[in-house]
Amino acid sequence: MTVAGVFVLLVNDHLLKQAWPGFVTGKLSDVAGLVVAPALLALLFWRRADLAATALAGALFTLVKSTETGAEVASQVWSLVAGPSRVLADPTDLLALPALALAWWVRGRSLRTRSSRWRIVAAMPLTVLAVAATSADHMPAAESVEVDGDRIVVHVSSGQDWISRDGGATWSEIDRVMADEPRRPQSAACVPRQATRCYRVVPDRMAVQQSDDGGKTWRPSWPTSGDDRERLRRTYSGGHGHHPMGLAVVPRPGGHDVVVANGRDGILVRDAQGTWRRVGWPGSATEQVPAVDVSLERNVALFLAACMLFGGVGAGMRQFHRVYTGFAIFACLGFFAMVAEAALLGHDALGLVALGVVAAVLGTLVCLVLAFAGRARPVTAAVGVVGAPLVYAAVYLPFDGWAGGTPEAYEAAVAIAAALTVLVLVAGAALIRNDASRSGP
Repeated sequence: MTVAGVFVLLVNDHLLKQAWPGFVTGKLSDVAGLVVAPALLALLFWRRADLAATALAGALFTLVKSTETGAEVASQVWSLVAGPSRVLADPTDLLALPALALAWWVRGRSLRTRSSRWRIVAAMPLTVLAVAATSADHMPAAESVEVDGDRIVVHVSSGQDWISRDGGATWSEIDRVMADEPRRPQSAACVPRQATRCYRVVPDRMAVQQSDDGGKTWRPSWPTSGDDRERLRRTYSGGHGHHPMGLAVVPRPGGHDVVVANGRDGILVRDAQGTWRRVGWPGSATEQVPAVDVSLERNVALFLAACMLFGGVGAGMRQFHRVYTGFAIFACLGFFAMVAEAALLGHDALGLVALGVVAAVLGTLVCLVLAFAGRARPVTAAVGVVGAPLVYAAVYLPFDGWAGGTPEAYEAAVAIAAALTVLVLVAGAALIRNDASRSGP
């Protein structure tokens, strides 16, 4: 039954949600997740603590779905596990809590068989993959802006409105009245009583331009470079609405404000002093800009770190060298399969991901046993163990810095990562060679 719950999660979240997003598929995901979660949590306790695992699963689910703080913490955790994600607080999801009773009943029956625990352990990689897949809720998009007296209203695709009465400095959220459907978003507007100053959005470049001659010529006002656009694309990969969709100009004493409905990026504001500010989604921790997705680079870093680990340990094997090398290649191919899935096939190639996870886990476990049985030399083993996280850091950290704007250019991050990685590999090779010369044949 646990395996069936995993299967339902995978099919629902990767297929059904894409084809028929809505109430039914959303709640089905919650029900299947609550059936699987207690068994997964029980692995942390190992001995019969299934009641505690079930209660913990229910408590965490209630906290996440009923409080903004819990949802934000869950978003941060899932972003670390599965890439940029956003979990939304939705009290209606608590309707799925009775599924815990089904999970408890299933666990009671499965514990009567001696192999039940090991079946869960064997299914754990796929279970983690399935649960992680449920984390990325669809983000709303700011679609249009309207000015109503002293109010600025930003209409959002989720049916909410964000309202500001102080020129975009602070915002409050309200449910939209269905009778007040937003008008077609305007992509350009001029300053009232100053028709020569106009602004327009540039959707294909995610930028805002301004004109000082009534729209005859245009120049950048809020420009974005190619790297900026790549960061924004990665932040909201795979979805529409990541470009500016509408704007409004509001006259103010001493100047004017410009408010842009910036799609999935939320709200963009230019104040009376001419300073642009990406507000994002106000009123909570989501006001900060979501994380840029560098999961591909992280996966490459993991793959190279695994190669460093297996290579360092294997270089000092006294016995079983060939067998170890075969399983090390098998494990590295598993990591490579996961990298290739992200780089070439997108996030829908579940079969390749599952095979990659199985190969990586199985190969790593066998190599660990062989390393002890084959009496690997301490120095080379230390080079592999210490060098692996150093390689990971050398590859990943430059791209993590690029995601935050330093370095500005992606090519610079590639050059830094390559130089640091070569430095770690050369140092590791020198240590292994020196140890081999001292140890003799």
